[in-house]
Amino acid sequence: MSVTVAHGADFPTSAKLLTVVSGRNLGLHQIRVLNSWDSKGGSFSRGDGMSARNQPWPWYAILAKTSREKTASLLLENAGYESFVPISKYLRRWSDRMKEVEVPLFPGYLFCRMNPHNRLPVLRTPGVIQIVGVGKTPIAVEEEEIAGIQRVGKSGLPTMPWPYMKIGQVVRIEEGPLRGLDGIVLRIKSAVKLVLSVSLLQRSVAVEIDRRWISDVHVARAGRSKPSPIHPLHPDPLASLTGGPLEAA
Repeated sequence: MSVTVAHGADFPTSAKLLTVVSGRNLGLHQIRVLNSWDSKGGSFSRGDGMSARNQPWPWYAILAKTSREKTASLLLENAGYESFVPISKYLRRWSDRMKEVEVPLFPGYLFCRMNPHNRLPVLRTPGVIQIVGVGKTPIAVEEEEIAGIQRVGKSGLPTMPWPYMKIGQVVRIEEGPLRGLDGIVLRIKSAVKLVLSVSLLQRSVAVEIDRRWISDVHVARAGRSKPSPIHPLHPDPLASLTGGPLEAA
C-alpha cells in the first residue's frame, strides 16, 4: 500500500511529492520515506547547511543569470540553504513619482553556504550557472568578508558597488552601526566612504559613514594571494562615474 504525502513549503516547487511506503499497519514507526526527485529526474537532497562537525559550511560565490540572482537565491532558501544576495537601494524618478529600487551589489552573483562535495542540487537550481572556483574546485569566500557585507546591508546606510581595492588606508569603525568593522577609507568630495571587498570576485562595495566613527588610520598590507575565479568578471557598473583617481583620506 502506498500513501502520497505533500510537505508544502518544506520542499521546492521543482520537487515531486514524496512517496511513503508502509505495511498494513500505518503506525508512524513503520513508515519509511523512499526519496524525492527533482523535475530533471535526479535525486534531490535537502539543503546541506551543516558539516559533519555540526559547523556551518563555508560561503561560496554562485554565478547566476543576470537579473535572476534574487530568484535563484529564493529557490535555494526554499531548498534549505542559507543564501545571500547583497543589494543596494536607490530612488528612481518616474514621471509622476519616486520609487525605491533594489539592485544587486554584485551583479550576476549570489552567495550560498553549501557542502562543496554535494553541489549538484545547487547547480540544478534554475538561474544558477556555476560555482566560482579554480578549475572544477569551488573556492570558499572568506567568512569575515561576507559578515562585513551583511553588516553593511543591515545598517541601512547608503551603499554602492565600487572598483576593487586591495591596498589602502585601513581604519576600524569604533562607533555607529558598523562598529568593529575594518575597511579601506576614502574621502570623495565631502563624503567619507568605507570600502569592503570580496577578494575572490575582485569586487568591492562602498558605504557612506560618519568621519567621527573612524579610529586610527594605518596602511593596509597586501593580503594573501587568492586564486583567480574561473569566470570572467562583469564590467564595474560605476567605473565611468568615479571621475578619475580616488582621493584617500
